[in-house]
Formats: sequence, C-alpha cells, structure tokens
Amino acid sequence: MALTAPSEIAQRHLTLFENKHVLLAGELEDNFAQQLLPHASQVSVFTTHHGYASQMANTDVKVHEGAEYVGESSVDLVLFYWPKSKAEADFLLAMLTHRLGANVDWVVVGENRSGVKSIEKRFTPYGQVIKQDSARRCSLYHGQCTSPAASFNLADWFHDYPLQVENQSLTVRVLPGVFSHKSLDDGTALLLKHLPNMHGDVIDVGCGAGVIGSVILATHPSCTVTCVDVNHLAVASTQATLTANGLKGSVFASDMLGAVSGQQFDAIISNPPFHEGLETFYQATESLLESAPRYLRRHGQLVIVANSFLRYPPIIEKGLGQCDTLAKTRRFAVYHAQKAR
Repeated sequence: MALTAPSEIAQRHLTLFENKHVLLAGELEDNFAQQLLPHASQVSVFTTHHGYASQMANTDVKVHEGAEYVGESSVDLVLFYWPKSKAEADFLLAMLTHRLGANVDWVVVGENRSGVKSIEKRFTPYGQVIKQDSARRCSLYHGQCTSPAASFNLADWFHDYPLQVENQSLTVRVLPGVFSHKSLDDGTALLLKHLPNMHGDVIDVGCGAGVIGSVILATHPSCTVTCVDVNHLAVASTQATLTANGLKGSVFASDMLGAVSGQQFDAIISNPPFHEGLETFYQATESLLESAPRYLRRHGQLVIVANSFLRYPPIIEKGLGQCDTLAKTRRFAVYHAQKAR
C-alpha cells in the first residue's frame, strides 16, 4: 500500500518515534503504522473508520475502533493525521488529550488544503505544537500536551437540528465529521421528497446521521430498517437520532453491504459517499450498485441519490434492468430500479 503524502513527511522524522508507544489517529489511510513497528516499542491505532480497522486487523498493530477511544493511556506519542473537518479535529483533540493525559508528545501531519495550518491555534488549549517540516504540500508539527481537556463526554458533542417531513417532526442528532453535520443536505432532501412507497425490510447504506432510515420508520411504520455506515461516528449519530425520535432500527458498522452478506432486503436505499478523505472516490458506490441485485428479494427496490453528472444508471441497468430517474436537478438525481426476479 502506497504511503499518503502526510505519511511520507512523517517518514522523514522516524527518530521521533524511536522506542515510543505510538498511537496513530485521525484520517488514517495507509499502512504507515506497520512501518513504524521496527522503530517504536509499541504501535496502536485509533480509528472511527470500520474499513480501515478491518485492513489492520491481522497485523501486529493494536487496533482500537469506535466513536470513542477507550484504549491504553500509557501512550508516549500521538501521530495525528489532520481530518478534513475542523469540527472533527476539535472533537478528536479534546477526546484524546483527555484520555491520554499530559506530557504526551504530539506529531500532527496533514495536507495544507485540509486546514492543518490551524493546528497551532486549535492545540493552544492543550499545549504547543510548532511547525517542523513541509513537503509535498503537507506540513508536520511537533509539540507536547501539557494541559489535557479536563473532561470529555460524547453526549456534549452532538449537534441537533429539526427535520419536517410530511406531517412528521423529527430531531436529527449528529457528531462532528459526519455528513450533513449542521443541516440536511440537498441530495438527501431531494430523495426524501421523491421517496417511493416502502415495505418490508429496508437497509439504509451509508446512513450518516440516520435521516433516511428515521424518515422511513416514521412514515412507513410497518417497515423494519437496518442502518449501516463505515464510520463509527455515523453509527453513533444514527442511534442517537433514532433514540431521540422514539424509533427502533438495527444500526451497526459495515463497509457498504459487507456486514450483511447472505441477507436479502425488500429495499436498498442510499445517499452513497462521493469522497474518501479529501479525494473524489467512486469505487465504494460502484461496488454497492454492482452487488445490489444479490441483496434484493424478488421485486426489491434500489433507490439512490447521487451527483447528476455521475454515470451510475448504466451500472444499475446492468444488474437490475430499467433504471428510472425519479427526480433530477442541476446537481442531483434520484434513481430507482426494481429487481424482476
């Protein structure tokens, strides 16, 4: 696996990691943690991304995955990969400084376009980090946590906003870093406006804050709904949204449909991911569309909303036959297909 540019700049400073218990966290996308094993006394990762955790599962790196870090506190150095969301960065900094405590060294790396240059200001409540290196449009900062966050409570980090659908008033609860953190996105709003009639077992793939699944449960109470997302922050957000509205559904981490292999549904519905980190990313959605027929029962429906310029209908038609466009704007399109047999 090729190293990302932030890892390449960290690789230039291997002496920082010598004989340390290193914890990698943030926007982890490569196997640099494994490359640190010969240099560090111990290497751990904390990730909110279930797919990354699965990739690292059979290595000598200790893996902690979830919405919260509950691993060892005996960490000497954090290698923090700056996430694309500053709100998520603030969330992770508060969590990790509180859980790991004072006198822990911090190395922060990230692409300049990601906003990593704000780390000096954002780390000020916890200590000081100073820029040490720059290369390949990335920067590396080094310092120490001297004043960890006094407390950290996951419940304090949810942002709530109201959602009105038909005659239903719902509350959406979202953690930092989850899609549509501050308000409902236009793509999901278009899908909900043109949502076909649902019945039976429905799965919301890439559920985010659980908006689609919650609306289906509220407007189609006879449905059973499963919500899956690769991001544990999304899983926690969806569960919080369901709880806030008195709704019951099954929610768990899954890389697309990977965790429900062998199951079939009456409907697959999704506002699938368009980006992975800072990069445009089509592979996950194309894989979902290609595999959807295997997960649908006879006459089962596939409903997705996507950027209208993306060429998804031919992929859908290859597996399910006719693909109808339920709605289209300059930016988004809602596609619908039904399994014949």
